[in-house]
Amino acid sequence: MKRAFLITIGVLLSFFSGYYFNFLKNEFKIEPIPKTIDGIKFDGNYKVSGIAGIFFKSHNPGKLNKWYQDNLGLPKGPYGSRYEWQENHGDSTRMGSLQWSAMSDKGNYFLPSTKDFMINYRVENIELLVAQLQKDSIHLLDTIATYPYGKFIHLMDIEGNKIELYEPNYTYKSTN
Repeated sequence: MKRAFLITIGVLLSFFSGYYFNFLKNEFKIEPIPKTIDGIKFDGNYKVSGIAGIFFKSHNPGKLNKWYQDNLGLPKGPYGSRYEWQENHGDSTRMGSLQWSAMSDKGNYFLPSTKDFMINYRVENIELLVAQLQKDSIHLLDTIATYPYGKFIHLMDIEGNKIELYEPNYTYKSTN
């Protein structure tokens, strides 16, 4: 019971922090400083821009998802709950989202981490961020994978937490 409560609080804090950070970003109009990585000039907008997903291990994901749906009203989808909103970047077609998913504790998706959770961070230019990470000698677990809905790559932080970076394809239309 206590663990479910803490997970719920963590999910809600993460969800609302995305809105808050987006508000701060738009309120103070932080202008990125132009940089160059390996001769590629860019506007500096290559770091994390929000949380795109929260994934955690569960002994019974179906039962846990149903519990959250029945008791807290989390919408049910094929991969848990998905929350979407319209981004405020001058493009009315640009949608943001947060995926909340209970995943089987029998799978190996979180490996090599031994932790029970993984955070998925949204980024604006995954290739430039990966180039910077490689330049900083950050070990990447795989290479950039591209899907119709976006690009992904995985790495570990200094405490052994697996991190997923995600650059959305804003032209992709979800059927959820």
